[in-house]
Amino acid sequence: MSLFIEFHLIQNFAPSNLNRDDTGSPKDAIFGGHRRARVSSQCFKRAIRLASQDMELLPSEHRATRTRRLLKLLQQRLEGRDPEEAREKVKAALAAAGLKLKDDGKTEYLLFLGEREIAGMTSLINEHWDTLVSEPESETDKKRSKKQVKASLPPDVVKQVKGLLDGGKAVDISLFGRMLADLPGGKKDAACQVAHAISTHRVEREFDYFTAVDDVEDDDESGAGMINHVEFNSATLYRYAVIDMGKLVKNLQGDTDLALAALEAFVLAKVRAVPTGKQNSFAAHNMPAFVGVCFRHAAPMNLVNAFERPVFPRQDKSLTDLSVSELDRHETHLAGVYGDTRDHWGYLDLTGAWAEGKGEAQPDLSSLAEWVKTQATEKMEA
Repeated sequence: MSLFIEFHLIQNFAPSNLNRDDTGSPKDAIFGGHRRARVSSQCFKRAIRLASQDMELLPSEHRATRTRRLLKLLQQRLEGRDPEEAREKVKAALAAAGLKLKDDGKTEYLLFLGEREIAGMTSLINEHWDTLVSEPESETDKKRSKKQVKASLPPDVVKQVKGLLDGGKAVDISLFGRMLADLPGGKKDAACQVAHAISTHRVEREFDYFTAVDDVEDDDESGAGMINHVEFNSATLYRYAVIDMGKLVKNLQGDTDLALAALEAFVLAKVRAVPTGKQNSFAAHNMPAFVGVCFRHAAPMNLVNAFERPVFPRQDKSLTDLSVSELDRHETHLAGVYGDTRDHWGYLDLTGAWAEGKGEAQPDLSSLAEWVKTQATEKMEA
């Protein structure tokens, strides 16, 4: 049975520049013929990962690290070993896995590796220290390709190295997926899809012209020591994500208990996740006014089209209130055509705009997270 768990958030941010493009401007998009503020899915996914780590929602063994500096990371973990010799052993092990290093010692692309994978690689290098290719003795040896290094290793060592890269039951890899170009067997299809967050209303970019005063200036000097500007906007965002619970359990190697713990942690981290861009300048630490969670059985439904026609403010209603009300109206309309009678809502609403009785209201975030976990447990056991 398919079980999709959707997350629908309405979140108003104060003036800020949470997610910048290549020119330093806040990201945006044209939707419904109007310019909208936008925060990319990649930006929010990283914020979710960091929030989960900061709150220590899951044990470190079920987390992952994204880095191009795997060589340095493994060297550091090989405590008590000669650094230069360890470097060559690590390079040999990575070559056995089919991972190529550039001249600067970094991998060709960012690797997303679970803590168990990294720890397993460290143990394997220690275990097969004498078997792994030692430091090259000549310039000819140094130019050997990763295929040549790999061929010089015992087949069982190569098999063990490759076998380590199975995701390591890392929750963030299981949720957000990964692609290893040199190792197709290490690929993980994401169990969680995250949409770009866009504003429910139209926006225009604004500019903050600022000056900075030089505290140590000569007597004959006056005025600013620096003049510049920064772009920003303020927006009520609609945020959407969906988790395929069947896929999550599969990615976590059938560990249902871990999948349920991951789901509860995701609820807490997603709601509290705030991007870090330009926060020292704007301090836009604003929590969502509405968090809706829907269990769907037929197919996921992103409700962003509730805002294809932009919401406009009124004197008696805030953009946030109006956005929640419009979301409710659109969902009712859409569910009447495409919904399933088993679909079920739970929500946390600070606006009072969500229809009373449409799902189970929760008093706080912890209660909502516990409710989601309980509902998922019951539906998966049914």
